[in-house]
Amino acid sequence: MKKNTYVIAITFIAALGGFLFGFDTAVISGANPFIQKYFQLDSVSLGWAVSSVIVGCIIGAFSAGFTSDLLGRKKVLIVTAVLFTLSAIGTALATNFTFFIFARILGGIGVGAASALSPTYIAEIAPADKRGRLVSINQLTIVIGILVVYFTNLIFAKSFGDESWRWMLGSEALPAILFFILLFFIPESPRWLYKNNQPEKAREVLRKLEGESQVKEELKEIEETLHGQHEKIAFGDLFKGKMSKIMMVGIVLAMLQQLVGINAIIYYAPNIFASAGAGLESALAQTVAIGAVNLSFTFVAINLVDRLGRKPLLLAGSIGMTVSLTFLVFSFMSDTPGGYGVLFSILGYIASFAATHAAVMWVVVSEIFPNKYRGSAMSVSLFLHWSATYLVTQTFPWMLENKGGAFSFGIFAVISALSFFFVWFFVPETKGKSLEQIEKELV
Repeated sequence: MKKNTYVIAITFIAALGGFLFGFDTAVISGANPFIQKYFQLDSVSLGWAVSSVIVGCIIGAFSAGFTSDLLGRKKVLIVTAVLFTLSAIGTALATNFTFFIFARILGGIGVGAASALSPTYIAEIAPADKRGRLVSINQLTIVIGILVVYFTNLIFAKSFGDESWRWMLGSEALPAILFFILLFFIPESPRWLYKNNQPEKAREVLRKLEGESQVKEELKEIEETLHGQHEKIAFGDLFKGKMSKIMMVGIVLAMLQQLVGINAIIYYAPNIFASAGAGLESALAQTVAIGAVNLSFTFVAINLVDRLGRKPLLLAGSIGMTVSLTFLVFSFMSDTPGGYGVLFSILGYIASFAATHAAVMWVVVSEIFPNKYRGSAMSVSLFLHWSATYLVTQTFPWMLENKGGAFSFGIFAVISALSFFFVWFFVPETKGKSLEQIEKELV
């Protein structure tokens, strides 16, 4: 019982990176109408104000794995906490658009790094039979961060008017500082320690995580997968032999999670509802409903991912998203201004995504890569994940304004349908297996 409490406590501390990930990416949705007015932005500039954070995410995701392989997961997570804090303060105090963008990119580096390292770290400290649920806690904290920020955005908008965007963006500094402090109380990943010639420290961490009876067997499996693999990794090795297929699965699954359009809704929900005829306050209130559904259905993923498995959930999610987005297309075509068809279709889509792809993608991608390559392979996958996010967030405002909601969400519906076939043919089932067992099967 004691070791379970210890593992859960460490998981929640690491998952604060997910909370800040959700907070940082969603806070801009409420600030959009105010920063557009303050900085006098057109739709293209607004897209850049939002998607600039993704440029930072791309940098952070790509560099985090390699730097964490060199320095350790814990040290790089501490750096992300510093970046979150600086970005929150910088965006809140910005008086010109260039400085605002710089601060957004700085925060994006933190988001990208945390998106790679929080699930990786949790996967490396979690027992095999609980790993799916524990890694899913990272997604839970992401959606909690999103929901919290939707509520605070609504409160700040009512309290501070045109200056509310500064309070929205600056409030992130508080959880970022807490994250920074708590990270000093977690251990380094035992798999990283063993890989970096610190077997006694790895043994001590595993003893606290899993108990003395499991340490010998766990270390033996880690040694078998790392035997003779302490040499430096060449980037090209990620795409050789059987590893190339594993990389393809990780990359495509990570990209699909964004190309189905989730962040078009997370970032631009008020704009979407406004385009359907809702007023600003009503649009912000409907955005809170999105956050509530997102949180509620994340618990579905946590409860089912280790019981039903990864693949069945992904397949069900692809079907649910496709159906919901198809209804959304017809809602945009037929709704009266301010009608509820758009809202209910979006909520159905959010429920389908939150219960499946939102959490399960992070679980699968954190599991399928071999110990030797995990940090670097995660970086490549999430570099392309965030590249796909940038594509969606930069182009969506223009598409919504010039092509309309039906066209925009029609594209996402087609991609959701294609994701079903990709999962069916290429994604392996990893439920209930140790990371070393998965590695032996795939490599």
